[in-house]
This record gives sequence, structure tokens and C-alpha cells, in this order.
Amino acid sequence: MSKTMTKLDQIEAQSIFIFREAYREFKSLAMLWSIGKDSTVLLWLARKAFFGHVPFPLVHIDTSYKIPEMITYRDKLAREWKLNMVYGQNKAALEAKQTFPDGAIDRISCCKALKTEALKHTLAGDWPRYRLNHDSGEYEIDKNTEPYTGVIVGARADEEGSRSKERYFSPRDRNNDWDVGDQPPELWNQFKTDFAPGTHVRIHPLLDWTELNIWEYIDREEIPITGLYFDRGEGKRYRSLGCMPCTSPIDSTAKNVKEVIEELRSGKLKNIAERSGREQDKEDGGGLETLRVDGYM
Repeated sequence: MSKTMTKLDQIEAQSIFIFREAYREFKSLAMLWSIGKDSTVLLWLARKAFFGHVPFPLVHIDTSYKIPEMITYRDKLAREWKLNMVYGQNKAALEAKQTFPDGAIDRISCCKALKTEALKHTLAGDWPRYRLNHDSGEYEIDKNTEPYTGVIVGARADEEGSRSKERYFSPRDRNNDWDVGDQPPELWNQFKTDFAPGTHVRIHPLLDWTELNIWEYIDREEIPITGLYFDRGEGKRYRSLGCMPCTSPIDSTAKNVKEVIEELRSGKLKNIAERSGREQDKEDGGGLETLRVDGYM
């Protein structure tokens, strides 16, 4: 008698299929790891898809303003799982103090500089990349400057409006710019993976997952995630993680994964946007489309 597939089984299988399609079709492949719950589920699925090994680099864009615990968590997991870990930065903007925390520019401009520009140039290989040396435990200049033309991202359609316009395989131009109105149709699980030379493609294995699916999967698989998502006795926790000066926790007493799931199922948060604590979204008219058209994650 065959076992009936649950919803989690179905979306897991779909995501693993997308991973393997991407690996087959794109020769210079990387995956973005923002250290949050979604991209960590993405990382877990990558390890499942390739039998415990991740056969492409994990790229993190380090703004230098992340919550310190996030970086500690990143490096701990990278060492334990032997990940090919790479990070990039906009060092020029940081050194010139052209950032929102330094009082020089607004939040949107800061995101464009420290995230969008850093991401574009890190993917292109024309700014320094720093790779984790597992022997020394330190990050060193990466000698590989080959552009990453296929990039796996943990975006979910239900997280915010612009992401609902994505495809599983979503083309960008040479500059990573996104034409929202020119996306290939994806019907009956038929995916377009054949693009013109020079096309940069974002791949979204989690596109149809929901926030609740993510937490249910974390619970089922016992995925290790950062404790910033849980109340530590202050009646607050982070629901979405970003840069420390622009990210606020929500009021919540959920202290573990099961309590987060109960909170989501209760409907308590149904009228509160998942990214309501991300201040740059508010400056971008309540969404991220302005930033994402220019190449933001």
C-alpha cells in the first residue's frame, strides 16, 4: 500500500526537483543564504537534493549591520556542514560611511548600496569575494572570479507583493535588472530553463511555500535555526531577520518552533505582514518592488 503524500511531502519533492533541474541546466550556480528561516530551509533542501552535499557556493551579502548572532550562526553551520561559504560586501560604501546608520542616506539608498550593489558585483565576480577556508577557519579572498549566472534564492510568493510576481526560473538581464512584465509562463510544471546567453536567472524552489509551511517543515525535519526567532523572556521575537538598525521584533511569547506554529495557526498574525518589522519596506511604499527590480533579493 502506497503512503499518501502530505502537503509538506509534495512541496518538498517539488523543491528538490527544482534544485536538480537548476543544477543540470546552469553551470555557474550559487545559492543565496541570508541566514533566515527561509534560506536555511532552502539549504536543508539542497542537502537533501544532493545527498548531504551542497555542490555549489553559498553566498551571503554581509552589510556589516546584521545582528551579530546571525553571523555566529552562519559560520557555525558552515563549519559543521562543510559548506562552500562565500560572502561579499560593499566595502567602499562602508569605509566612506555612506549608510543609513551613519546618517548619510535614507534606508532605501542604504539597501541599494549595501545589498543590491553588493549582490550584483559579488555575483558578477568584479568585487572581492571572501571564501571560508575550512582548514584555517578564516575567510580569505576567493581566487575564483567567475560570474554566477544561475542563483538559487529562498523567496516565497506569500511573503510580500513583488515576490508573488516571480517564476520558479526567473530571468534577469546582464545587470541583474528584472522586467516584471516579461516573465515566462510556467504551466503544468513545465519550466523554461533555456535562456539567451548572458541572461542571469534567479531560481526560487520555495516559491509556493507559506510561512506556516516553513515552520512546519522546520519542526518535522528538526532544522537548526537561529534563536532570534523565539521569545527569550522579553515578550518579543523576530519574525523576519535583516539589518539590526532597520529590523524590529514583534510582540510574541512563542519560545520554540511548536509555539510559533501554534501562533501562526491561531490567526493572531493574519492581519500583520510578515515583514512588518522591516523598515525599508515601509519606505518603499509597503513593498520591495523598487529594490527588487534593480536586483535586490
